[in-house]
Amino acid sequence: MPPASPPRRVTMAQVARRAGVSMMTASYTYNRPDRVSEASRAKVLAAAAELGYAGPDASARSLRYGSSRTLGLVLGEHLTYAFEDPQATSFLAGIADVCAERGYGLLIVPITGTDDDAERVAAAAVDAFIVWTTADDDPVLDAARGTQRPVVIHGGPARAGFTLVSIDNRAAAREVGRAAFAGAARPAVISFPLDRARRTELVAGLDPAAALFPVTRERLEGYREAAEDLGIRWSDVLVGVCATNDAGEARSLAEQLLALDPPVDAIAAMSDQQALGVLRAGVAAARAVPERLSVTGWDDSAVAADNALTTLAQDLRAQGVACARAALGEDPGSSADAWSLVRRASTRP
Repeated sequence: MPPASPPRRVTMAQVARRAGVSMMTASYTYNRPDRVSEASRAKVLAAAAELGYAGPDASARSLRYGSSRTLGLVLGEHLTYAFEDPQATSFLAGIADVCAERGYGLLIVPITGTDDDAERVAAAAVDAFIVWTTADDDPVLDAARGTQRPVVIHGGPARAGFTLVSIDNRAAAREVGRAAFAGAARPAVISFPLDRARRTELVAGLDPAAALFPVTRERLEGYREAAEDLGIRWSDVLVGVCATNDAGEARSLAEQLLALDPPVDAIAAMSDQQALGVLRAGVAAARAVPERLSVTGWDDSAVAADNALTTLAQDLRAQGVACARAALGEDPGSSADAWSLVRRASTRP
């Protein structure tokens, strides 16, 4: 017979659920008991006893009394995303620049959407956390707060006590949206996901408030303002929501948009990768750019330059540097206005 698998370690997240308290309360029970009421502490300890939870990992607890000289990047994507997505790799390189200068290590903490995400964050042996843009309701934010270590969030959401590093996505989207929608009769948007469920869908006049990812929400707000500036009703604008930042998925949605009667004649994409998929769909549908199809991207990556794509330039490597510096207690400066519109041949004059 094959040897029996060792029992899976009970997590603090499971204890918190059994006790009916937040992850922060469960964490404080063990690490900051003076911040927890006697009643809540009793609930947590009783739940821990029922589940056989022995307490937080000793190596993680020791960080409260010393330094690991390691920064933790909480990545709400598949681990390979950090090395394959152009936005993520630029951002990661900026963090790595600071770590290399200061003699720090970098630990990537991938978030999988499972129940042990919060416990994985709480147990990470790091001095501070940098959180890649996530959703308003992501439980890992409370888990990171419960560690009492510095937390820097890239892109959003903004949380009291955390440092936010981000451009003004709403203002930037309004500017690039005007370039995309100028002269259009039926514009559309290819969007990042709305929430952690990551559904792919096509919606007319999507309410930006439906997006729990702040970056998605703010860019939709900017695109809506751009449409209204040009006399276009937002209710007439179709939004294709992608589950990931992927050229293939964006192409599939763009093909649906271009097959409509009448077809869309302008598409603002939330990344250059998505815009590349739109351009490929335009070629397949014989829609000349920009005469019959105006296209914009976001990030001003090499893909944008290679395809003469009008796009929104931002420096994600510099934002990674700012996040790392903030995590180490330094002034990150302001990134809000660190963007610009780059006009090329994919939009109408």
